[in-house]
Amino acid sequence: QVQPVESGGGLVQVGGSLRLSCAASERTFSTYGVGWFRQAPGKEREFVAAISWTGSTTYYADSIKGRFTISRDNVKNTVYLQMDRLKPEDTAVYICAAREFSGAQGMSVRTTIREWGQGTQVTVSS
Repeated sequence: QVQPVESGGGLVQVGGSLRLSCAASERTFSTYGVGWFRQAPGKEREFVAAISWTGSTTYYADSIKGRFTISRDNVKNTVYLQMDRLKPEDTAVYICAAREFSGAQGMSVRTTIREWGQGTQVTVSS
């Protein structure tokens, strides 16, 4: 079991960039597939991006494809979400999730995930 912790959120202007981090202190984090979800006020939590536990595959929601990039550094036990060309509709709480030995596409099904972080706020101003 791992406890993901997010960081890197903040306020950014339209067209700007942010890099979110999802870290865990447990050495076993390197055996977990990791996904990012987001939740805006009054809306359901939605899938954003995921990376397999091996780091070899990634999977993205259509709404952010080409603008966001997910990657991982297993030495640092950290997964990153690079967000470029941000839009006002990207404003949300971004939440990291993990599941052991998961592939990337499997991380998009939130009902199967047990390990969740607390989230970090991203606000894009126009």
